[in-house]
Amino acid sequence: MTYTSQQQEVREWLARREAILLAHNYQPGEIQDIADFTGDSLALSITASQTPAKLIVFAGVHFMAETAAILCPDKTVLLPRLDVGCYMADTITPESLLARKAEFPGVPVVTYVNSSAAVKAESDICCTSANAVKVVNSLPGPRVLMVPDKNLARYTARHTDKEVLTWAGCCNIHDALTAQEVLDTKAAHPQAVFVAHPECRPEVLDLADAIRSTTGMLEFVRRAETREFIIGTEMGLLHTLRKENPDKSFFSPSPHLICPDMKRITLADLIAALQEKRHQVTLPEDMRQRALLAVERMLAVPRD
Repeated sequence: MTYTSQQQEVREWLARREAILLAHNYQPGEIQDIADFTGDSLALSITASQTPAKLIVFAGVHFMAETAAILCPDKTVLLPRLDVGCYMADTITPESLLARKAEFPGVPVVTYVNSSAAVKAESDICCTSANAVKVVNSLPGPRVLMVPDKNLARYTARHTDKEVLTWAGCCNIHDALTAQEVLDTKAAHPQAVFVAHPECRPEVLDLADAIRSTTGMLEFVRRAETREFIIGTEMGLLHTLRKENPDKSFFSPSPHLICPDMKRITLADLIAALQEKRHQVTLPEDMRQRALLAVERMLAVPRD
């Protein structure tokens, strides 16, 4: 691949700093193309913890860099800019979670990794969109409290016998996708398979041929014999899908499936972060340890 001058400058600074660049699947293509690793937030952080690099630049949103800081206490984690929040993560605070826990004493709290370190620290266990059902089923008792994504909680409730108490949060990008938009796209592309993210509304998931996390979507498409796909998640994933599957076609069901926070980081921001080692993400050690425990409990849940 031929790099632009700015892309090349980022790679040169990464080499100079002996650093690695992590880029979430929803980042702009020009950033994904020069990353050392691309993927979802948890997998990226786990990968980073297993590398010898001491400096991590995370092209994502704030909670993702925090997750890297939770799992990589011996490394320096840089967030290229500070104004990269997450609507879903902002729908819950540790104080509001503690208040809800007081209403349901003894009920396990399952927290989606798309949340702040402070919220993870007040949780019993974390989950991802891929393993939420297994995590919930691994817990004792007849019910759980799932936070902060109401749509992931509703999806999980469909696949467990437990009662799933929900929070009012959501990803505003996924939640805005409507069933009518999906139906219209299906009518325009009748041969296409619709793959939806579990952060979408239940009526959208009802129309899906497959429901997968972002990583799961990549794997599903890779293995599928189908040639056309409607992708029900943020448009950034289409960049990787098209790169990995040049013989297949991909369509977005809505022009609004774009997260402005995910698109805010630029190549210039990466260069400045590496030059100045700016915006280091740090966590109080007690908070980090408690958040780490919730993540480790999730990782201990047996996989298939």
